[in-house]
Amino acid sequence: MTDTSFPTDFLWGTATAAYQIEGAVTEGGRGESIWDRFSHTPGMVYQNQNGDLACDHYHRYREDIRLMKAIGLRSYRFSTAWSRIFPAGSGKINPPGLDFYQRLIDELLAAGIVPMITLYHWDLPQSLQDKGGWKNRDTVKYFTDYAGTMFDRFCDRVHLWITHNEPWVVSFLGHDSGLHAPGIQDRKSALEVSHNLLLSHAYAALLFGEYRRAASNIGITLNIAPAYPNSDSPEDEQAARYYDGYQNRWFLDPVFTGRYPEDMLEVYQKQFNAPLVEAEDLNAFQKSRIDFLGVNYYMRKLVCRPEDKGELFTELRPNYPGVQFTDMDWEVYADGLYTLLTRIQRDYDPPVIYVTENGIACSDRVDDDGQIRDEARIAYLRDHFSAAHRAMQEGVKLKGYYVWSLIDNFEWAYGVSKRFGIVYVDYKTQARTLKSSAHWYREVIGNSGF
Repeated sequence: MTDTSFPTDFLWGTATAAYQIEGAVTEGGRGESIWDRFSHTPGMVYQNQNGDLACDHYHRYREDIRLMKAIGLRSYRFSTAWSRIFPAGSGKINPPGLDFYQRLIDELLAAGIVPMITLYHWDLPQSLQDKGGWKNRDTVKYFTDYAGTMFDRFCDRVHLWITHNEPWVVSFLGHDSGLHAPGIQDRKSALEVSHNLLLSHAYAALLFGEYRRAASNIGITLNIAPAYPNSDSPEDEQAARYYDGYQNRWFLDPVFTGRYPEDMLEVYQKQFNAPLVEAEDLNAFQKSRIDFLGVNYYMRKLVCRPEDKGELFTELRPNYPGVQFTDMDWEVYADGLYTLLTRIQRDYDPPVIYVTENGIACSDRVDDDGQIRDEARIAYLRDHFSAAHRAMQEGVKLKGYYVWSLIDNFEWAYGVSKRFGIVYVDYKTQARTLKSSAHWYREVIGNSGF
């Protein structure tokens, strides 16, 4: 598309997460999180790296906000570290933790940047993990208390709230494959965790009504991957249906319909012992409402009938002429964003959608003249912005787009080996440099399109 225009009030932003950028893990009364413990466990993170320093955002947030303003960002999505607010996960509040986020929010507002807070981006206080973590239903109450503390302190200035980021990752990468903290490998645990995460979202959303101010909105962010069958065979079509149930409908349905998809409940009951769902849980699902859905999109999934009879599907690596992959070895497939946005609007009709994450890891390097020419990132973003624009033209209620990420950061189990930022970080000096994509994004924002 040669002329792609977005509404003038469209929220263009970037996104980050606390553990990935803040550092200062022992400062200001912060308690240990599961990612502190996980990253310090030998062999769990690339080259045994950790987020102790990360991008030192805790000390450099003013500098980072100046960069946001230079890029022209209209909004900034960030997460708050639960263990900065409640070092033990519950009980006594830590005032210095609240004060840090107070300063961050005030600085953003002074720069004319709309803050969007994510309450949970994977960094559960370790003390709660020691009590069973998200498998323990008591954690639902602890999260609701934490959410209420944040609403009470910041609802007068923050009007965009997200309860959870990507509960699928917390559930299945954290408790099934064990690739993320807390590193558990048990499918039944993953299902129990997924239910408690969704339940805590519902209770927090209900509680939000007590603190709601004019223009205040709450939602949840889900990582949704459209599933494509490898062929038109009934077996591959069913495999794609199961994948959609596993990653997408298992989380979308409770949020929008108040119940789990029947086909997945039946499968999980037979194969993995589905989580215990109490009547009061479904009541909370059905009573809670969201004002928007956050969508994180990075790739589609190509699947076929399972090779292992004990599984529901087999994931395939796309192999066709011209296929491109990111530095994460993820297929570049912009049309998947159009597909999922139109599908979500058609099937679930959320009041508003934000793309809360989308971006690409590239092997960025600093040229001799000091420039970082990440042309592949610009092409990626242009194609995905175009796909989003096409979806909007067909009635999708998309109101904002947050590029992942503002700055290069600690990329979870990959350490600092993957660069997603539109701002380059020299981890030895912590110096920040705008990449070519940041300059391009500034023009997109200024022109409301390209």
